[in-house]
Amino acid sequence: MAKPTGFMEYNRKEMPYRDPLERIKDWNEFSLPLSDEERNLQAARCMDCGTPFCQSGLTLNGLPSGCPLNNLIPEWNDLIYRGLWKDALERLLKTDNFPEFTARVCPSPCEGACTLGVINPQITIKNNELAVIERGFDEGWIKPFKPVRRTGKTVAVIGSGPAGLACADQLNKVGHLVTIYERADRAGGLMMYGIPNMKLEKSVVERRLDIVKEEGIEFILSTDVGVDISGAELQDKYDSVVLCCGATVPRDLKVGGRELDGIYFAVDYLTKNTKSLLDSNHEDGNYISAADKDVIVIGGGDTGNDCVATAIRQGCKSVRQFEIMPEAAAERTSENPWPEFPKVKKTDYGQKECIAMFGNDPRQYCISTKSFSGDDDGKVTGLNTVLIEWSKDTTGRFFPREIDSSEESYKSDMVLLAMGFVGAETNLIDSFGVKTDARGNVNAEYEDHRTNVENVYAAGDMRRGQSLVVWAIREGREAAREVDKSLMGSSILP
Repeated sequence: MAKPTGFMEYNRKEMPYRDPLERIKDWNEFSLPLSDEERNLQAARCMDCGTPFCQSGLTLNGLPSGCPLNNLIPEWNDLIYRGLWKDALERLLKTDNFPEFTARVCPSPCEGACTLGVINPQITIKNNELAVIERGFDEGWIKPFKPVRRTGKTVAVIGSGPAGLACADQLNKVGHLVTIYERADRAGGLMMYGIPNMKLEKSVVERRLDIVKEEGIEFILSTDVGVDISGAELQDKYDSVVLCCGATVPRDLKVGGRELDGIYFAVDYLTKNTKSLLDSNHEDGNYISAADKDVIVIGGGDTGNDCVATAIRQGCKSVRQFEIMPEAAAERTSENPWPEFPKVKKTDYGQKECIAMFGNDPRQYCISTKSFSGDDDGKVTGLNTVLIEWSKDTTGRFFPREIDSSEESYKSDMVLLAMGFVGAETNLIDSFGVKTDARGNVNAEYEDHRTNVENVYAAGDMRRGQSLVVWAIREGREAAREVDKSLMGSSILP
């Protein structure tokens, strides 16, 4: 235990953010580090519980509880407190290939399961993790690991997001020759283009990519498997293939006026913005601009929040965020007990920026878009909505009901659809001939990851559907172990 009385002596202190009105002027990361002394005190609050739910990786009531990677959280908290940063880094890297990603973009189910959270603010696990991995880079402790021998076995990994990178990293460690295929012009998947730079600076992604390249992993970019090269060709060329392409088909809103110009999928909006930022600092103009527009984001999740923050930085005139679900409670309810993932209201960075910029929270709840309005030139001019009331049916399941006389119209010349993803794209699936489940995801058993096609595996969102980066990394690691077993007869991979 870091300090037996630490949780009683020290209050939770999160990493501070730069002032909202300052940070919206640039695309740089918005968080600021704590001093080593302050971080040690935050680690001292960890009680090293007899049963550390923070690292349990359970699923309760359909939501994650604890870290799916089973990160050894109490152990490296104790090491932080004692100033043994290199030892803390070694413990962290035993379970997480890329803490610099998870510590920035994961919604931290570990903190939701923290035992201290029953009575007090939980441990700053996510911030502690970030401090450890960044200390490792700053001190030069993180270096390329090149296998001492090669097995001669070859593996193709399709997709360079967290699942694909984790799978490739594990397979490379045991000596297999790994090639990652990526259809974009840069590796990293949604971490590169789908998450805005201020939330995950792309220099952080490139830093890791440089390391894995030095370790011997090969990347073939701008190649769309199933279009530019067939599944059969890859099966002939490699001993095994792992599909890690994500669930990248965005959920659409098929209502009247959907064909109007000015309505975009959030993933396209965010991708083009980040690509233009990286290519030319936006000087090429190859992005969708919200400048001087009244923007409405449909979708209340993290992606919707990212759209709000991006639109503000682009100079939008106004921004609203519509959510069909009810507003979450400020604190846990009796129906959402610890250690379930806390379904409580969170005001994220983009929403805080909107409050600072425009004086109001952009979110409106229990609202559904019925149709879009447009002008004679075919451009969107507004939304027509209705309010929703949620009720339970006879089986106890919630369903939405429209409230009479609640129709309202909103002015908007730019609409962003941020309603999540519905499954994997079909070109690659069809090219390999793998079977899918009822949701359109590749059919491969959990922890086994084999598809119906011999020597073809699937991991991450492509197999489980839209999920968290920690689940993607876990599945990539598990798929690597199964591939290694198949190729070598046994595996030392965890």
